[in-house]
Amino acid sequence: MTIERIIDKRERDLGGGFVVGRVLPFHARRMVGPFIFFDHLGPLDLAPGIPRELDVRPHPHIGLSTVTYLYSGQITHRDSLGFEQEIRPGEVNWMVAGSGITHSERLEYARAHGANMHGIQAWVALPVEAEEKDPSFHHHAGADLPEWDEHGVKGRLIAGEADGLSSNVTVHSPLFYQHWEMQAGARRSVTTAYPERAVYCAAGQIEIGGTVLGAGQMAVLNGRDGADVTANQPSTVMVLGGEPIGERFLLWNFVSSSKDRLEQAREDWTAGRMKLPDADHAEFIPFPEVAK
Repeated sequence: MTIERIIDKRERDLGGGFVVGRVLPFHARRMVGPFIFFDHLGPLDLAPGIPRELDVRPHPHIGLSTVTYLYSGQITHRDSLGFEQEIRPGEVNWMVAGSGITHSERLEYARAHGANMHGIQAWVALPVEAEEKDPSFHHHAGADLPEWDEHGVKGRLIAGEADGLSSNVTVHSPLFYQHWEMQAGARRSVTTAYPERAVYCAAGQIEIGGTVLGAGQMAVLNGRDGADVTANQPSTVMVLGGEPIGERFLLWNFVSSSKDRLEQAREDWTAGRMKLPDADHAEFIPFPEVAK
């Protein structure tokens, strides 16, 4: 069998009514390679003047990288390192939490102009040797993210290496992360270079080895088995995976190979020892009001 299992997204409220579709972690499949979280944002039409309660207020992370990628809309990122960055469609926000960082995700553009919000936020767990590295923030666009357009598939390599291409996004373990826009009837093979891989249908309908996936479904593939993805209709597809990095523990927004380290992070956040983004000192998410 080409497919190990299919995972359906489950609704989760990030607070204030902003609902996402959570795919990873799943009880029977917590990670795919180093990918430990996978949230589908929208599609959601927002009118001008939306309330600030829909914003994701300042919250902390350790032991992972957050990867924000949009199909439409815009998000304002602010973090405790002092970065403020607008995230636009086709761009990549790659924030390395390492030993600890806090950030907020604001819907400032939609509040002013209205927007259709649609995208993916993934978390990539860091390998043990990088779990406590200094936090950092990187924004990538354009030539940093190799693209192709062939046989009815427009693609972008968001991170890692695959199909002879390499992204300029710095990663800390072997992985790949791709965005495919497929015309109806188009077909493309998933790389077999990694032992753990998954295909997510974000819009449309696709087929893998005779199994049909609709929007909001992820197919986790078996080992390095060959897999062809066929679009039954115009479809937006995310393809991801990598080398496994070992067991990870998860507590709220924290990821670590050590349960003791998770408890320390919880205590640091509760005691106010983690710096907030400069523009966001008036409000933050207390532990554990909202679990992302």
